[in-house]
Amino acid sequence: MSLRTALLLATALVAATSASAETLRWGASRDLGSLDPYSYGDSFTLGVLNHAYEGLVRYDGDLTIEPALATAWEIVSPTTWRFTLRQDVTFHDGAAFTAEDVQASLLRATHEKSPLKGNIPAYTGSRVIDDHTIEIDVTENYPLLLNDLTTIYVFDAGWLATNDAEEPTDVGAGTEGFATYNANGTGPFRVVSRTPDASTVFEVFEGWWDTPVHNLDRIEFTPIASPATRVAALLAGDIDFTDAAPVQDIPRLEASPDVKLLEGTDLRTVMIGFSQRETLIDGSPNPMRDLRVRQALQLAIDMDLIQSRVMRGKSRNAGALVAPQIPGYDEALDTPVAADPERATALLAEAGAEGFSFDFNCSDTLVNEEQICQALASMWSRVGLKPRIDQGPRAVQTPKRSGGNVDVYTLGWATLPMLDAYSLTSQVLHTKEGTYGIFNWGGWSDAEFDAVTEASATELDTEKRLALSAEALKIAQDKALMIPLHQQPLTWATSAGVDDLPLFADNLPRLWLTVK
Repeated sequence: MSLRTALLLATALVAATSASAETLRWGASRDLGSLDPYSYGDSFTLGVLNHAYEGLVRYDGDLTIEPALATAWEIVSPTTWRFTLRQDVTFHDGAAFTAEDVQASLLRATHEKSPLKGNIPAYTGSRVIDDHTIEIDVTENYPLLLNDLTTIYVFDAGWLATNDAEEPTDVGAGTEGFATYNANGTGPFRVVSRTPDASTVFEVFEGWWDTPVHNLDRIEFTPIASPATRVAALLAGDIDFTDAAPVQDIPRLEASPDVKLLEGTDLRTVMIGFSQRETLIDGSPNPMRDLRVRQALQLAIDMDLIQSRVMRGKSRNAGALVAPQIPGYDEALDTPVAADPERATALLAEAGAEGFSFDFNCSDTLVNEEQICQALASMWSRVGLKPRIDQGPRAVQTPKRSGGNVDVYTLGWATLPMLDAYSLTSQVLHTKEGTYGIFNWGGWSDAEFDAVTEASATELDTEKRLALSAEALKIAQDKALMIPLHQQPLTWATSAGVDDLPLFADNLPRLWLTVK
């Protein structure tokens, strides 16, 4: 056992000694990126911070949008939405919530330095009407503003100003600030302590505006990177909950009378992206600019083998780039490509790309990601290619990806916060410009794709808009912009003492709905 693993387990054990019946000890597979929700567009970090911070609207237990800090809204013109804000709401430090806080938060989230600006791509401006009314301007006829606002969390404007935190930080770029290590929201729990890579503790906020469903006094969040250590901690009663039960340990967990499993399929689609720059990292010409080469890389992959061996039968092989539950999904696109190594070899020869070498950037955020990458590298090697696996933690790999220093890379995309295909088409596949293409790490640019995606952003007729999204996804499929692999398994596990913890397909725990 490594020193880091031992320290993390020790933290969990210390937490266990102080736990009460109303304390939920959460053993996660990784730490938060930051306490600043605008510091990186990471759905896991945003989901955890949703316990402390809130938006104008939120997803309910059925993943349907409902009021949160706003009580009502109306579209007053094709480019303007007016929001009525909830009264008698206070921040954790006692400050009153007003429209000035929303204005400051919108400006911070859409700042040119904000890595979260892609989460609200149509924003053009906003203005305070009075203490409890604000208007938000967007590009004409934008239909997804409410979806976007679910993760534009509201800060206290005075707190930001006092602590010189009005500009966002960027974890991917290595910048930090006061909000990186401190929090002050309006949510059901407040952060009382944080030690990065060890522990973050939340306590119930008695002044929360909503009526609690939960009975928790305290959440002790502990990152435990080792799957074996997480399982051991759960079986020993040292943690009460993990949102990342390893698929290889499911039979062992099922056999324990002290553990309850919650299983489903994640909305997140795991895929492979390619650099479309003229040269690879090593300076050689980039063969993956040729469609035949991208198709060969896809044909070399045996997804049935990965599904059965690596994912223990728990994943769902994908042909489309979004899951069936996502608006914009088209069943006609969702036929996985069958492995055909011989055809892959022939395409590489036809393209004059036999035996080329490339870096394969892999992280630690996806279920069994290291094993997936090893399997893919082996399959590509069998058709004569020479992948070099670059495996590392998210904190190391993200700067490489956002800086364009990748040849081939893994990506898991759950279309959050929009829960709509436009999230993928606008942020991952569209040309990188303005608020578009924030996560277009491969440098792809296709005028036909961009035009269809932009048309979908202003179509108010839902049926027509989703048809445009499906058209964009077909273009992406025909041109092999990304290779879809699977929707990864969703497996949570709790101790027998947790009475009710609802499972959500977006893989984001909402512990304010939990009873222990």
